[in-house]
Amino acid sequence: MTTETIIQTLLPAALALIMFSLGVTLSREDFRRFLMAPKAVLTGLFVQIILIPCFAYLLTRVFRLDPELSVGLMLLAASPGGVSANLFSHFSGGDVALNITLTAINSVLAAFTIPALVYFSLRHFMNQSQFIGFQFGKMIEVFLIVLIPVVIGMIVNERFPKFKESIEKPFNVFAITFLVFIVIVAIKKEFTLISQSFVEIGIMTLIFNLGSLGLGYAAGKALKLTEAQAIGIGFEIGIHNVTLGLFLAYSILGNTRFAVPGACYAVMMYVVAGAVTLLLRMRKRSGLTPAEATAPKF
Repeated sequence: MTTETIIQTLLPAALALIMFSLGVTLSREDFRRFLMAPKAVLTGLFVQIILIPCFAYLLTRVFRLDPELSVGLMLLAASPGGVSANLFSHFSGGDVALNITLTAINSVLAAFTIPALVYFSLRHFMNQSQFIGFQFGKMIEVFLIVLIPVVIGMIVNERFPKFKESIEKPFNVFAITFLVFIVIVAIKKEFTLISQSFVEIGIMTLIFNLGSLGLGYAAGKALKLTEAQAIGIGFEIGIHNVTLGLFLAYSILGNTRFAVPGACYAVMMYVVAGAVTLLLRMRKRSGLTPAEATAPKF
């Protein structure tokens, strides 16, 4: 059995398990928080669902990506925030409760928004024969893989609350380990493409990562949310669920070139998020807000 066959076989099951572990960390209370802070939640959702896909599309035009890489970047943009966003937000002084709420709502909405954006991307960037492969059945598969495990996890969390404590750490280790594995496979599979276009793809994913973080933070500040809320939205938008994007590339669309932007982004995002977290912590110790710390001094 080849590595690619193993990936195509195990990836749906592994992703379902990861989405289940995400669901176990969520509760109905996370959705009720929307009523208490609707402005912050709606801001995060607007950036994730509207602005980020538009930003990704702009990058496909600026960098003149080929159709397959363009679809890959749109797949990445369609993926909601990852669980790691909560951790980075916590260390950076962000509103973690807002992160959890956005993760919960985005995880549900993704079952609807991802198929729609994939449909658009394939139709826009690929020719008709390649587009036909994504039919209604594939949309249902995405829906089931994304939404059902999350709902089951939430039910388990509600009925067996102590279960979350026993599985949270091993599931997080599994999620990170599996992500590293499939990123290595994706890079190995498309090594020639990546090595030939390393500078272009690297710069593009770096801009997308920084732009995602920046758009989330800037939107929060523009709408006069608190500093903590703006930071929380920034990380929620900037840390994507790359595993989901890679699953779409491998198992649903069956094209490893679609996975290249996601694989490069997975390497990039933790480095960038770590650097941003360190910067925010340093600014917090100095007693300055990010805006004050970056203001020119005369």
